[in-house]
Amino acid sequence: MGRAGCCFRGAERLASPSLVRRFRPLLLVIIALCCGAQIGQCQVATPQCRIQKCTTDFVSLTFHLTPAVDGFHTEFCKALRAYSACTQRTAKSCRGNLVFHSAVLGISDLMSQRNCSRDGPTSSTHPEVEHEPCNYHSRTQHSHSHSHVHAHAHSHAHSRPVYLFCGLFGDPHLRTFKDSFQTCKVEGAWPLIDNDYLSVQVTNVPVVPGSSATATNKITIIFKPYEGCTDQRVYQAVTDNLPAAFDDGTVSSGDPIHMSAGAEGATGKVRALWISERSPGNHVELHAGYIGVTVIVRQLGRYLTMAVRIPEDLAQAYDATQDLQLCLNGCPGGERIDQAGHLPLPLTPPALGLQLQQLRRPSYSSQIQASPYDATQVFSVDGAKERCREQLEVQDIYFHSCVFDLLTTGDANFTVAAYSAQKDMESLHPHRDRWRIYPRGSAPSSLHSDSQPIKQLALLLLCVLSVAL
Repeated sequence: MGRAGCCFRGAERLASPSLVRRFRPLLLVIIALCCGAQIGQCQVATPQCRIQKCTTDFVSLTFHLTPAVDGFHTEFCKALRAYSACTQRTAKSCRGNLVFHSAVLGISDLMSQRNCSRDGPTSSTHPEVEHEPCNYHSRTQHSHSHSHVHAHAHSHAHSRPVYLFCGLFGDPHLRTFKDSFQTCKVEGAWPLIDNDYLSVQVTNVPVVPGSSATATNKITIIFKPYEGCTDQRVYQAVTDNLPAAFDDGTVSSGDPIHMSAGAEGATGKVRALWISERSPGNHVELHAGYIGVTVIVRQLGRYLTMAVRIPEDLAQAYDATQDLQLCLNGCPGGERIDQAGHLPLPLTPPALGLQLQQLRRPSYSSQIQASPYDATQVFSVDGAKERCREQLEVQDIYFHSCVFDLLTTGDANFTVAAYSAQKDMESLHPHRDRWRIYPRGSAPSSLHSDSQPIKQLALLLLCVLSVAL
């Protein structure tokens, strides 16, 4: 196997503590480009260096955590301390390993960002999880442990549930389970999700005369009955009515289940299904712990947005009569506004006269006053881009969707809708490396086609720096 490191034995000196501190920013960039891009010429670890095991344990402890869940900060800090302790135990054998030193620096940065103390409780890498049939994570782990009791030790890493993300916002823009980004008409009622456990239906209405664009003014969510955990619950939101309860007036369902850490470390019971109102009338979250589902619903301006995180095995539990699901298969071809990922901008401003009259109605007056922007105006392309840059720094598909919406509707609330949709995606989407999607033909996408020269340059730079040091 040889020594850990890249290219030359001199790379061992690169990882000495003093040089790591001195060249830390450059080292992190080079390591990310070289080893993170999977070049192949980099050896990551030897049998004596256990950094890969430490990292795998950390991922196992945190993969199910989301910022939307109470106790996220406490549990994440406990996992970080366990990660740090693991690196300390293997530090001697990893002395010349660049990935090890990169992990140590990453832990330190995360602890600072999350305000985690160095001293305190740590997560167990082999926690004794009590089987709770109304806790999806507990249920899947329990099932795996019984069916693989004699399996190889590392098989636990493959037992983690795979989660999918879907989001809908704006005119409307759809991000499917496969991370396909589409802009559709889909006027009327359409199913986003329809399986044996969950049903989500949206109703879209035209935004302005003369445009095929629509936006969502009604969302209906049905949590189907699950034996022993909950009976059926229906949640419905419409424009100007974002309730913090189900249709029957309840805010939760099912008996109290697993203990969860509160914001200050205290423990308490949670229900199998519950609603959390984050901002009255504007932001509601629905948590279905018994099926591992989180749904975020917002009202921004006159329209609604939706984001959902769901386990893949549950999303695939449907029959032939339920195959029309926008989150699963995208919009039908005849309903697409975009052209295979390219979103054409309107050539002329929309006819906003009728919409301006509608916005003057009393029912919308409170929203207009609460908005940090003028409710409706005519934007030029440059003006729309400037407005969207105020909220969206990266010019990915969310930025381009924002520009499209402003040019189509003149409603500045769509800027906040695109920003909030992006933040909800970052909160719920399980794969950080898939967060960014760029429109076809945009400059950032060209980086992918030139990735091989970048990899070669990274490797060459690492080797030269190794020799120089």
